[in-house]
Amino acid sequence: MPKSKGRQRKRSARYRAAPQQAKKRHRASPRWYGPLLITAMAIGVAVIVLNYMGLIPGTDGNASSVWLWVGLAILGAGFVGTSFWY
Repeated sequence: MPKSKGRQRKRSARYRAAPQQAKKRHRASPRWYGPLLITAMAIGVAVIVLNYMGLIPGTDGNASSVWLWVGLAILGAGFVGTSFWY
């Protein structure tokens, strides 16, 4: 009885590793970028504290939610900026 050849299989490229892409090198941040971020976060904290102490002009000695959000926005901008610091 003749022997069966079976099914021919195609060679696929599905298990081949993809060629390595050249990695982009990030440029270093300027020297002033770090102090700028620290200063922005400190100003944000200062706005929040001064708001609750009633020392911000125009609030008549009461805490205002607008100044709280301004302080949080400045503080948040400083934290977001740290994610781009190299």
